[in-house]
Amino acid sequence: MADAIAHRGPDGQGVFATPGIGLAHVRLSIVGLADGQQPMTEASGRYTIAFNGEIFNYVELRNELKSRGVVFRTGSDTEVLLQLYATYGEACLSRLNGDYAFAIWDGLARRLILARDRMGVRPLFYTHHKGTLYFASEVKALLQVPGVEAELDPVALDQIFTLWAPIPPRTAFKGIFELEPGHLMVAKGGQTDIRPYWTLDFPDAGEPGGSEQPAKEEELRALLTDAVRLRMRADVPVGSYLSGGLDSSLITALAAPMAPGGLNTFSVTFDSAEHDESAFQMEVARALGTRHRAVASGPDDIAGSFADVIRFAERPVLRTAPAPLYRLASLVRETGMKVVLTGEGADEIFAGYDIFREARVRRFCARQPGSKIRPHLFRKLYPYLPGLKQQSAEYLAAFFGAGNDLMDDPLFSHRPRFRSTAAAKIFYSDDLREVLGNYDAAEELASRLPDNFRRWHPLHQAQYLETRFLLPGYILSSQGDRVAMAHGIEGRFPFLDHRLVEFANTLSPEMKLKGLEEKHILRRVARNVLPEIISKRPKQPYRAPDSRSFAGDRELAYVGEMLGERAISASGLFNARAVAKLHQKCRIQAVGGFRDNAAFVGILSTQLWLKNFGVRDIASTKAAAAGGRA
Repeated sequence: MADAIAHRGPDGQGVFATPGIGLAHVRLSIVGLADGQQPMTEASGRYTIAFNGEIFNYVELRNELKSRGVVFRTGSDTEVLLQLYATYGEACLSRLNGDYAFAIWDGLARRLILARDRMGVRPLFYTHHKGTLYFASEVKALLQVPGVEAELDPVALDQIFTLWAPIPPRTAFKGIFELEPGHLMVAKGGQTDIRPYWTLDFPDAGEPGGSEQPAKEEELRALLTDAVRLRMRADVPVGSYLSGGLDSSLITALAAPMAPGGLNTFSVTFDSAEHDESAFQMEVARALGTRHRAVASGPDDIAGSFADVIRFAERPVLRTAPAPLYRLASLVRETGMKVVLTGEGADEIFAGYDIFREARVRRFCARQPGSKIRPHLFRKLYPYLPGLKQQSAEYLAAFFGAGNDLMDDPLFSHRPRFRSTAAAKIFYSDDLREVLGNYDAAEELASRLPDNFRRWHPLHQAQYLETRFLLPGYILSSQGDRVAMAHGIEGRFPFLDHRLVEFANTLSPEMKLKGLEEKHILRRVARNVLPEIISKRPKQPYRAPDSRSFAGDRELAYVGEMLGERAISASGLFNARAVAKLHQKCRIQAVGGFRDNAAFVGILSTQLWLKNFGVRDIASTKAAAAGGRA
């Protein structure tokens, strides 16, 4: 099992085994280089830990524990976490500031504790087999267990083709689950109990937002600076990703003065103007004086690495965006570095995505569904999509669903995205449709929302959907941990410091989305530390060429193999004739719409996933589902 995830920890490996429990650990040494080996057992011999990630406030926690008489044998954050649990038990979780997934074995009580960080940065998967609980940082480790087989969960696949990611605890693998963010599991005597220790929350709509904006700006600046300071802690150099947008640029600006000897920055560039942000990246690098490196990601590069990306992501994806980030992590590793800061999370907690602005315009239009003027606002949302400028008001209103949704729908903000993504399901096979029956992924998502969801402001409802589901399910997973740790690179996310998240959630909606200006308060904080061209730059979402990466003469052999009639018919998930037509459209570079791009990438990645993991075909799935759906 450890060997299967050795890429996550190329610096060392250890095993602890005693009757009733076995722990294995592969190490990426960042803190306590000489004495942080794991699994680690504390002096009394009662508690043993295997731990992935970092506890950023370990220095403060160490000092607190030392004042209580705790004696430390190492300089690692692992021992701090172990001693903190020995002192406070499960209550220690509320004191942690970090990104982590850990297992602690209590040999006296014969009890196992599994826990995952609040925002879901670090993964933790588990399965039960023949009365035994198995857990790991990646599914491929679980598949090393004799008798644990890779089998498709068709419901999870449908969730991916609607919501971009499975609804936890489901994974794409039937019978293999993930521990949800902010949750812990207690296992004892053959029984397991899973419960949350932290939840994402917002105030009721209409509640006062506290102090005035200038005071909030100062508080935000202090919190963000401290979040960066804590994440610069390491016994190895820390670098920074630099996309050229507001978020990563602000993190880089705060980190640069804290980096002894200067800061290394890294970015992705594209040869297509609609995706490339290199001019803005260089503007920031020059202004801050960083040592900057970039990796070019053309269509050939994306197609060439895509199969590897799916092997590490361990699930189908609908976009090629993880591939350039996979290549970027490889560049970081080539420089000898192991740790990078990133700007992920800011769009979720400060309302930076277009979907938040779009929902506001849709609500505005829905109040006057007959208006010919209001739909023209949609053009302002997407300046990087020039095709919208030529469309009529009627087209824009119909395309964005203005006036067609009930405004009290809990999924109002995300319905257009879900509908647009789900359109790719026209390529499903009859067999898959039969297995799924009348299942509706969006309705299941709606059923999982917390009881107080409807009391929140509409913007906060939209932020919850994005932060609770898409962020850990896709952004921090397929575009984050999985492609970075494939090269032994640890990403750190200052915007996801739980103190910052909790602070942002209390802000009034207008401090985040002021009119149609996204991340309003964050821009105010950035104006004194970044060039104006960056602090005032409109949001440009990170995207990569999708089906175009596989088009024309550049198509690699594996693409034709995976999308050929034999392979499609063998998997039984998609309609072979429809896929052949889609493939032909891609070959002549005629695929331009979101639906066809999502379908092409989704089908190709599903086929690669099936092959990489030897997943059972649809015939086995139908037989297993004959007695009722999971």
